[in-house]
Amino acid sequence: MQISGENSRWFAVRTASGREKSVATQLQAKGLEEFLPVYRTRRRYSDRNKELELPLFPGYIFCRFDFNNRLPVLITPGVQMIVGFGKMPTPVADDEIAALQRVVASGAAQPHDQFLTVGERVRVKEGSLAGVEGILVDVKNSWRIVLSVELLQRSVSVELDRAAIEPVPARRAPAPPPLRAESPLRRGAG
Repeated sequence: MQISGENSRWFAVRTASGREKSVATQLQAKGLEEFLPVYRTRRRYSDRNKELELPLFPGYIFCRFDFNNRLPVLITPGVQMIVGFGKMPTPVADDEIAALQRVVASGAAQPHDQFLTVGERVRVKEGSLAGVEGILVDVKNSWRIVLSVELLQRSVSVELDRAAIEPVPARRAPAPPPLRAESPLRRGAG
């Protein structure tokens, strides 16, 4: 039985609260490629400071598998569902996962409190994140780009130097082919 293969796609998997790491470990043990985006933060307790590693998207992990063979994912303890629209699970775009993996590897990711669909689209032009695209926001006089996972309606932000980003030209929809109007004078000609 092959769980992943040439038809494998990335899917967001909803987990029970606080079970993200456990589910990721179990999926990996089943031979599946999983991705649990995490970030580091410091928490102050009454007697000490502690550095924690927390999920960027609490309650979600990503897993690559063949949708036609999803049962091993669904029966994993802690898995609640595969995220989608209606009753149909929806794959996450490979470029969204690739961008998230690069940002998490850089150590600069932080959760962002809102899902953004508007704002100027920018690209990182230098450094370890070169080529990553996101939405530009200004938070307390610092530039950040926001990467969004549309399916989850969640976002991650990364603080960047203003000199390291450039605007991305607006993507235009392809123009429809011109309509061929038939001239009434030419209709009868032959």
